[in-house]
Order: sequence, then C-alpha cells, then structure tokens
Amino acid sequence: MIHFVLLISRQGKVRLAKWYSQYTTKERTKLVKQVSSNVLSRGPKLCNFLEYGECKLIYKRYASLYFCAGVDVNDNELATLEIIHHFVEILDRYFGNVCELDLIFNFHKAYYILDEVLLGGELQETSKRAISHAVVEQDTLVENVKSS
Repeated sequence: MIHFVLLISRQGKVRLAKWYSQYTTKERTKLVKQVSSNVLSRGPKLCNFLEYGECKLIYKRYASLYFCAGVDVNDNELATLEIIHHFVEILDRYFGNVCELDLIFNFHKAYYILDEVLLGGELQETSKRAISHAVVEQDTLVENVKSS
C-alpha cells in the first residue's frame, strides 16, 4: 500500500502531497522535511529506493521534480516505480510535456489525475485512455457549469 505521494522540486518545495494513511499535521511536516532532505541529498547514480522508518521511499526524478512514494516495506519497488511513471505519462499526455509550472497553476488537475490513478493508496486504473477520458469529461462538466 502507498502511504503518501509527494512531488518535490529541486529546491525542496512541495508541489503536491497526497496522504493515504493517517498522519497528524506535525507528523506530516516532519515527514515532508525528512523525505525531501533525504531524497534531495542523494546523488543521481544512487538507487531510487531508500529505507525510511516503517516504510520504504521510492522516488524518481523527472526534469526538476522528484516524484516520491512512501510504501510498505514488503511492497514491490519496481511496481511502485511503474505507478510513478504511469502517473507522469498521464500528466504528460494531459499537459503536453508537463513542467513544474503546470503543476503549480493547475494543481487541482494534478490532484484529480492522481485520484484517478490511485485510490486509497492502491492502483485504481491502469488504462491511460480511460483516465484521459475521465479528465476530459470533468473538464467538459466544469466548462458547462461556468457557461451556465
């Protein structure tokens, strides 16, 4: 199970945070600070898996963003990397070569896409076409409400 997903910039700013397990605000703040310092301090040639307390951190850098997931110790690291890559491919498909600014100015879309991919910390949908279709439908609904 995925406990959390964090998107962190190279400067250490959190661009997206989704929590699938119960954490207090204090625990979340501490976790974000420790995760960002651990991930940002690692070299590019080092492994993308790292033991962290009661879970494993799995991360991947795409351009200027680190996509981090905290998973159970027994979860498959490569499957989690595939989930992260799947999420990035869907973001690329929606935004057209996604960048950090797309996520800053359209954070609600990034959260919606993540909710389509993951539900309760588990992979919900593997079809990029189905997710893209759901996002386009939601965009249409929003436009219809705005025009009414």
